[in-house]
Amino acid sequence: MRRAPRSSAFTLILGALVVTSPVHAAAPYPGFYTPSKNISCAYNPPFGRYSGTIRCDIFSGLVPEPRGACDVDWTGLSLSPVGRGQPVCAGDTVADRRLRVLAYGSRWRHRGFTCLSRRVGVTCRNTRGHGFFLSRAAWRVY
Repeated sequence: MRRAPRSSAFTLILGALVVTSPVHAAAPYPGFYTPSKNISCAYNPPFGRYSGTIRCDIFSGLVPEPRGACDVDWTGLSLSPVGRGQPVCAGDTVADRRLRVLAYGSRWRHRGFTCLSRRVGVTCRNTRGHGFFLSRAAWRVY
């Protein structure tokens, strides 16, 4: 029977400590949570031919109008700089506990997007006046 070198065991233990250590770094992208922590919104920067978007995920579930299949989950709504809001079918989330909490009645602005956090839900708009409303009870895009 061959034993693993001690340096391998040390590396494994050190790696486990690094993975389980708390991280107090800032969130990797601009965004916020509502005070209820039911909605998380974040700015997704431009990538390739895609423009930057704002995306809000809701944790109490989104039930979209039947407009097509979703292989993973209906997570929330997104908004581009020029178009209407739309439901998001994704296997990930923009939620990150390092995002700040946006108090009810407060606005968040970033790169042409404005979001308003209220007790009844979140409203986000682009500079062209398109947007969406997202809450535990309902959602709409315009």
